[in-house]
Amino acid sequence: MNRNSTLKNVTVLGAGASGLVAAGELRRRGHRVRVLEARPTPGGRVRTRRFGGDGGPLVEMGAMRIPAAHRRTLRLIERLNLRHRLRRFRTLFSDEASYLATPQGHLRVSEASTELVRQLRLPQPHRYREETVLCAAWLVASIRAVAPGPYLQSLGPGLATRLAELLDDVDVRPFLSGDRLDVNRFLAANRDLAEGGPLRYFFDDVATELSEALFRLAGGMDQLIQKLAERLPGCIETNTWVLGLHVQPGCVLVEAQHGGKTTVMPCEQVLCTLPFSVLRRLRLSGIDGDKLALIHGMRYWPGTKIAVHCREAFWVRDGIGGGGSFVGGLVRQAYYPPVEHDPRNGAAFLASYTIGPDAELIDGLPRRERVTAVLDGLAAIHPALAEPGMVLGVASQAWGEDPTALGAASLRWSKDPATAARERDLAARPSGRLFFAGEHCSAHPAWLEGAVESAEAAAEQIHTYHPLEQLTRA
Repeated sequence: MNRNSTLKNVTVLGAGASGLVAAGELRRRGHRVRVLEARPTPGGRVRTRRFGGDGGPLVEMGAMRIPAAHRRTLRLIERLNLRHRLRRFRTLFSDEASYLATPQGHLRVSEASTELVRQLRLPQPHRYREETVLCAAWLVASIRAVAPGPYLQSLGPGLATRLAELLDDVDVRPFLSGDRLDVNRFLAANRDLAEGGPLRYFFDDVATELSEALFRLAGGMDQLIQKLAERLPGCIETNTWVLGLHVQPGCVLVEAQHGGKTTVMPCEQVLCTLPFSVLRRLRLSGIDGDKLALIHGMRYWPGTKIAVHCREAFWVRDGIGGGGSFVGGLVRQAYYPPVEHDPRNGAAFLASYTIGPDAELIDGLPRRERVTAVLDGLAAIHPALAEPGMVLGVASQAWGEDPTALGAASLRWSKDPATAARERDLAARPSGRLFFAGEHCSAHPAWLEGAVESAEAAAEQIHTYHPLEQLTRA
């Protein structure tokens, strides 16, 4: 008998994107699946907040964009018949009327170049070409907008000079339009300019985050979760908390709590998609030392989003058609979604998006003070928020405090490619009949692509698993 034809009973831990993708793929191949989820609903770190019900405005409190290069995610959207819902995601700097924080205050993106060049602080600026200085100024502005504080500090002093030196041998004119640099197009064409080191990570990250080729799902990213869950009727058990995992020679014992009752279930195969930040808090046994060390040592950065429901899309009368502003301070980034619903239900926008240590700063405030700090920080560019009756409601999501996540994503910055690859392989390596998936097990941490990539790989591992072969290899 072909080993692949052997039906297996698989228990999947976590009904986020990776758990649902893997469970659906395993079920498609004929295996029996059971998905345990701690929350009342599936979704993981895909979480869409709707104000005022289904007809109201929405804000993505988790995953919110899909790069065009993330082919697995786009293929999944195609298979789920959601392609017609894809829309362009407008990002930072994409709207000339949005704002950019500078040392001299907030400026419109269309008016920022002169001030950015003036603030560049280059020794002997006359030795560089004018277009070199302009390009360096926009790259410095981009790193300030995208990179968390400590990452910016890790680049050390003299960043502007190092960039100018790198750029002075490059013809940057094809990437300039007037006094603006097309940051994404420049970085995409010059990824090898900063070979190795922290600058390379910056180039890769900003090339993605400031890309013109980013997508969103009109109507909410949670449509992806809903479609995935529909493929698993009767398979998802919500409000079920996993308390422990114990790898045994012929099974994995899963300690779980549901409705106040704790049970220990012997499971034939288990796929764990829980973040390691959550997994390391469970009772664990039977897992080898290297794997345990990674589970306990993998770093996760918090991420916090604060959304505001408003009486109207006030930013439209301010000339902003979408995209995002780099506000700086505790707010960091703000994004303006398009109004795709009945405007009588008001409008909503992502008032603050912070990650890493920047999120820790705002998470350190009581919730009411967080909201006040964000609204006060936005007042410098959006005084309309102070108009009576403008703010109708506020929602916040601090992923570092969420017990089902304990972090927005595994840390992807400041690792050389070889170290990242070793950690990824170890994270995805099975331990007996315990398999692993999730963005932390992938080449695309912090993205839906990583969840899909790792889920498909884990489903294949489980499908082809044969205990006698594993015993022979051991």
